[in-house]
Amino acid sequence: MNELLALMMSYHPLAAEQAEAAALVFLRVGAVMATLPAFGETSVPARIRLVLALMFSAALFPVAQPEMVDVPLVAGFAPEVLIGLVLGLMIRLFVLALVTAGTIAANATSLTQLFPAGADAQPAVSKVLVMTGLALAVTSGLHLRVFDYLILGYQLLPAGQWPTSDMIVNWGVLQVAHSFSLAFMIAMPCAIASLIYNLALGVINRAMPQLMVMFIGAPALSLGGLTLIALSTPLALMVWLQALNRFLAAPLP
Repeated sequence: MNELLALMMSYHPLAAEQAEAAALVFLRVGAVMATLPAFGETSVPARIRLVLALMFSAALFPVAQPEMVDVPLVAGFAPEVLIGLVLGLMIRLFVLALVTAGTIAANATSLTQLFPAGADAQPAVSKVLVMTGLALAVTSGLHLRVFDYLILGYQLLPAGQWPTSDMIVNWGVLQVAHSFSLAFMIAMPCAIASLIYNLALGVINRAMPQLMVMFIGAPALSLGGLTLIALSTPLALMVWLQALNRFLAAPLP
């Protein structure tokens, strides 16, 4: 009995160290899960998100455990949460790109009047793009790419260390700029078509002032916008998915 007790006590420090390492992994993964597209949406029940965070943590722990050596839980608590939020927000910017692209397309084609947003800030086009893009990303193996991204995160932002402000600012500005450029690229067909159409209406109005071009042009613009969105959305979402996958495989340029 004394030998068994001594054996158990000899494993106690190792068990405590492994428990602290597992807690640190869960802190980072849980913070990422709070802002992760698809898996961390508010529409997903909190219990499901908790289970997903535990599953990601369990899968990541064997790989991340060597990075947790000599990192106490008290000292690494706040840095790991901050790092997780930063990693998650960088991915969330790709969802914001779809929201921005939908807003640009809806305003350019006058679909905001046809499908008003109501109490929500997003127009209907943005909601369709976000739902379709997230569904496409999940069916294309988003969970596997996020897992690789979390592994790379330990190389970019070591465990238990506060990230430098220069690194976060430069990375954040770069991703915000990329998000807006991607949004405009997705909405570019609608913006160009709207510009050409409005220029044509202006020429017609100058040539025939008595013709009420708005009564004729507004319905045609909305119908053309719906047709153009239906034709360009599949290609635009493939471009968006490729950009997301490239980022998850190589977060830093």
